[in-house]
Amino acid sequence: MKTLDKLSIGESGVVKSLTKKDLALKLIEMGCFPGEKITLTKIAPLGDPIAISISGYELSLRKDEASTVVLED
Repeated sequence: MKTLDKLSIGESGVVKSLTKKDLALKLIEMGCFPGEKITLTKIAPLGDPIAISISGYELSLRKDEASTVVLED
């Protein structure tokens, strides 16, 4: 199972599912829903947070939030 927090800068993936129900609604409201393409664009110097490009805009997520986004293989 590949998750968003495991990508390297420039890598992309397609959202397959969201594992935490309490966080899923927040992520869906920000455009992170199944079938959407995500590209990791930046990683903070200490590794957290990360920035992703999704739905034409850039979004910052903590690594623990990103670990709940499962990507298609």
